[in-house]
Amino acid sequence: MRLTSYTNYALRSLQLAALKAPALVRVDDVVKVHGLARPHIVKIVHALGRAGLIETQRGRGGGFRLARPAAEITVGEVVRLTEGPLDIVECFNRATNTCPLIGICRLSRALQEATHAFLDVLDGVTVADIAANRGELLARIAPLEAAAPTRARA
Repeated sequence: MRLTSYTNYALRSLQLAALKAPALVRVDDVVKVHGLARPHIVKIVHALGRAGLIETQRGRGGGFRLARPAAEITVGEVVRLTEGPLDIVECFNRATNTCPLIGICRLSRALQEATHAFLDVLDGVTVADIAANRGELLARIAPLEAAAPTRARA
């Protein structure tokens, strides 16, 4: 199973918001810590806001914070939001399936079980869990936050 960088950085944005709570986190904070292109993080923050996972505040001094307690936001919820349907093989999507083995294929069943198990594990992990080692995480990102701005990668 491979998740997109979009999902990774959505989770990293939520993790940073949990670490900095109750303070606002700026998009530029996420950009600086993870060395990403600003438009990429703006898109992620917009999607997380639309989904009700964060609340945003516009303007000077604005930013975002978690809209719910970190312990109530699961990694599985975020993965489903950012990845959409996890159709890891063609036959998972009945609308586009052309496989003649649908309904009798044991491989398909095994892959479906594996996908469900993957999401079950992620449903048991919260944003609070991924921010639980707060001291270590803040110590690791402190030099990145203090560093002079560098050219962000796309």
